[in-house]
Formats: sequence, structure tokens, C-alpha cells
Amino acid sequence: MPADASSRARRKARNRLRLGDGATLVLLALVLFPFLWLVQMSFRPNADILGYELAFSPTLAHYRALWTGAFPGSFVNSLITSLVSTALALLIGVPAAFSLSRGGFRSSRRIALWILATRMAPPIAFTIPFFLAYRFLGLSDTRTGLILVYLTFNLALVIWMMKPYFDSVPRELEEAALIDGCGIWSAFLRVTLPLSAPGLAATAVICFILSWNDFFYALVLTRTQASTAPVAIVNFIQYTGWEWGRIAAAGTLVMLPVVAFSILVRNYLVRGLAAGGVKE
Repeated sequence: MPADASSRARRKARNRLRLGDGATLVLLALVLFPFLWLVQMSFRPNADILGYELAFSPTLAHYRALWTGAFPGSFVNSLITSLVSTALALLIGVPAAFSLSRGGFRSSRRIALWILATRMAPPIAFTIPFFLAYRFLGLSDTRTGLILVYLTFNLALVIWMMKPYFDSVPRELEEAALIDGCGIWSAFLRVTLPLSAPGLAATAVICFILSWNDFFYALVLTRTQASTAPVAIVNFIQYTGWEWGRIAAAGTLVMLPVVAFSILVRNYLVRGLAAGGVKE
């Protein structure tokens, strides 16, 4: 009887494992279905662009058509503004988060909350001030203007996300580095920052995605010279009809940098997001 009970327990455990694997596969299919459908649509000919048959003759005509218009320039604008704004946000925000973590301020929590409060207002609340200031300063329809906007909002996110990671690093490690002759910032660069690499990667990916996917500010503050890829996709929606092939191809290309960036730092990203959800 004990052997039979043990065998039944093993079978139940295997069945539960299979059920969990099946549920995971179903959930994964539901999540990936819109993206896979977009990708396959980008290869369909115009005559069958909204077809449901999986068997079709693929074509690269939609991708070739993208590079004959303004989309390449918009794609480059998105890439430059997203990378530069993310790099600047990390360059400024990471030391600021470290200062809040190690500075011993009595109101460090309040300061962090005030910094995060800049992300709580809806984007449209800042539209008119930005628009008027940019028109006065000559920053309208410029990459510099978009970079400053993205930097303004990503900076608060960097400080808010990185401070808990620095709080979790034992101060004793920095004190040991100070005893060995390091200065406070040298200890930060050699000890604290490497230990916070997962959080840094997760923060960088989130900042890049928020900048890359921005549509509202790019639509309001740019016209032609600094127009980004999300705004360029809207140009394929015309009164005469929607250019579904170009929309699908452009949407696929817009996803690629985010996917590639996430894959490159996937190990750090998973560890960083998991560590951010655990309070020690």
C-alpha cells in the first residue's frame, strides 16, 4: 500500500506539472499571438493583407517601400533620442539615487516621493508649458528637445528604481573599500555599482522602452525633422485608406530594438526585476 500511495503521489505531481506547463504554453500563445500576427501580416501581399490563411506567398515589398519615404529618418530619430536620453538619465540619476541612499538625509523618503510625483501627472498637463518654452527657445522639432523631455521624466524613474538597490547593498562593503584607500565615489564605482548591475539593467530597459514608445510628446513637439517612428506610422493612416502592409512592417521594425536590447541584458533584467520585488 505505501508503494501504491507513493506511485499515485508521483503521478499526481507529474499531472500537475503537465497541467502547469500546458497553462504556461496557452498563456504564452495568447501573449505572443498579436505580435506574431503583426509579423506575418508584414510579409503578406496587399491582395491578401487581411487574410486568415496561414499558407501564402511571402513578400518583402512592404519593407522595401518603407525605405523610400521618411520612415528611415524617423527610425534614426527614435534610436538617437531614446539611447541618449536613457544614457543621460542613468548618468545623472544613478549618482543622485546613491546620494539619497547614503547621504543620511532625514527626509530622503519624502524627497524620493516628490521626485516620483513628477511621473504621476498626466502627460497632457505638461504639454502647453513644454510647447511654449520650446517655441521660445527654438527647440521645437529638434532631437535635443525630445531628449530633454524624455530625460526629465526618465530621471525620476531612475532615482526611484535605483535607490532601493543601493539600500540593499551592505554599507560594510563600502566601508571596507574606504579602509583600503578608496574615496566615496571610487567605492561607489568599484563596489556598489557592480553589485547593483541587475537593477541598472532593468532600469535602463524600462527607460529605453518608455522613450522609444513615446507618441504623445513626439506628436506635439515635432513636425518633420525630429519626427519619431511611432509618429511616422500614423502617416500610413490616410483618408484614402490604411496602408496595412507598411503599418505592419513599420510596427515589426519598431519592436526589434526593444526586443534585441532586452535579449542582450535578459539575465540582468530578470534578476533586476525579481530583486526589485523583494524587500529585505
